[in-house]
Amino acid sequence: MHVTIRRYDGVDESRTDELSRKVNETLVPKLSKLSGFGGYYLIDAGNGVVSSISLFETAEQADESGRFAASWVRDEKFDTALPNPPKITTGNVVAHKTPVAVV
Repeated sequence: MHVTIRRYDGVDESRTDELSRKVNETLVPKLSKLSGFGGYYLIDAGNGVVSSISLFETAEQADESGRFAASWVRDEKFDTALPNPPKITTGNVVAHKTPVAVV
């Protein structure tokens, strides 16, 4: 599993609700159809900081999703709401644990 974390600073706080809504309505459904999709999370940390976490099976699939998301930002005209390039952390997941559902 490959993870990419993007941290956006200087986000236009008057548009974070709009950004969150559009991510849920249009970006996540499209990302989830990409090969190797393992999950996507958007975090509003406040004070103009928004981070995203995306999970894909391979680095190549994660890279493709990044290009797709960058295009989505331009198409949805969020380039002014996200004025600074993200700080990106990417790599292989080397440890994880998910809870097991108890029935």
